[in-house]
Amino acid sequence: MKRIQYYNYGGPDVMKLESFTLASPGPREVAVKVRFAAINPIDWKLRSGQMKIVTGRSFPRAMGMDFSGSVIAVGSDVTRFKVGDAVFGLARFKESGALAEAVVTQESLLSGKPDDVSFEQAACLGTPGMTAWNGLRDKARLSAGQHVFINGCSGAVGEACVQIARMVGAKVSGSCSEQTLERARRLGVDTVYAYQKTDLSHLPERFDVVYDTAATMPLSLGFSLLRKGGVLLDLNPSPGKFIRALFDKRLKPVICTPRPDVLDTLAQAAQNGSFRLPVAEVVPLGDAIQLIAAIEGGRKLRGKALVAMD
Repeated sequence: MKRIQYYNYGGPDVMKLESFTLASPGPREVAVKVRFAAINPIDWKLRSGQMKIVTGRSFPRAMGMDFSGSVIAVGSDVTRFKVGDAVFGLARFKESGALAEAVVTQESLLSGKPDDVSFEQAACLGTPGMTAWNGLRDKARLSAGQHVFINGCSGAVGEACVQIARMVGAKVSGSCSEQTLERARRLGVDTVYAYQKTDLSHLPERFDVVYDTAATMPLSLGFSLLRKGGVLLDLNPSPGKFIRALFDKRLKPVICTPRPDVLDTLAQAAQNGSFRLPVAEVVPLGDAIQLIAAIEGGRKLRGKALVAMD
């Protein structure tokens, strides 16, 4: 089988498309034949070594987190899936491996793909949906009637946030590029600002939750936009921010933490049409390295980039 892997941390040049031997799934693991894998910023953050304190120094390392496909083998203690099931979800954080013809992951990182949701759509849902949920629901406890501001509301995590906020009955404001204002409005952002033309420090309203999904907002600005008792969700946490969050309850660093119950909720929302992320481009596995490098280098897409394995 083929996958994208690398032998040392570094830039796009360390990625290679090579053959590998798929491991047998452990007791609570599932082997999946990948149909589509989605490209996410976390892929090159891991490859560049930004999280090597977690990922370690064992090589070669695989790439890719989000995927959809069909189960080809299950471990002895797996109860939720059987061979042939259509699934979507995430690879194991430390090992990664979704940008491959097959991957082994934990049973808890998967959900069944609904019949009415395509494999392409299902591959988009995992990391953006979980990151949005972890912030809005797990950290901020967003509820009906509250007002949330999403910085970067037309990115993948931003769009996921908009849809989840609307699912729980919250009011949504946000910022995005001038080119995507209308798309944000169609998605359900009540008031949206073009970041190129707006000084967010001058906004007239204050918010129960501010989620910086673009990871560009200074903490001082985020705090200034909060109502009393409000929460600032930070998608680019650092050790200093984690320490500050211990003493300042307004700050909530967010790390994507998948759970099967949330993945199942996202699957149901995708089936009923209330949760969907657009696909901008699909390439075969042989062209994936070039596309990853282009997006990492700043190429903008109006939707998710997918890699097709067939």
